[in-house]
Amino acid sequence: MRVAAVAYVVDDYDRAIAFFTSIGFALTNDIDQGHKRWVTVRAGATELVLAQAASPDQSAVIGDQFAGRVGLFLHSEDFAADAARITGAGGVFEEAPRVEPYGTVAVWRDPWGTRWDLIQPADGT
Repeated sequence: MRVAAVAYVVDDYDRAIAFFTSIGFALTNDIDQGHKRWVTVRAGATELVLAQAASPDQSAVIGDQFAGRVGLFLHSEDFAADAARITGAGGVFEEAPRVEPYGTVAVWRDPWGTRWDLIQPADGT
C-alpha cells in the first residue's frame, strides 16, 4: 500500500489551482460534479485533493489543517529555484534555509497559512 492522495481544504478551487500549478504541481483532475468539483493536483507520486470548504467547520481548518505544525513536505532538486517560485506565487518563508543532516530545509506558509517544509535532501532523493 501507499498513500496516493491527501485532502487539502481550500477557500476557492480556482485560487488553489492557480497557486499549486504556479509552483510546479500538475493539474490532474478538474471535474464538475454539480454540487462540487473533483480537483486534484500532483507533485511527484502524491496528489492533493483540493476540497473547497462547504461548511463553517471546514472553513475553520483552512490554514490550520495540521494544528500549527508543518504537515506537508516538498522535496526539491533545486532549493533556490523552488523557493523563488513559491515566493513568487505568494508563499512566505518563515526562516532562512538551514542545513540539517537530512538536507537543506526551510519552513514556509502557503497563501492560506498552512505550514510546509521545502527540503532539498542531502542524499539527492
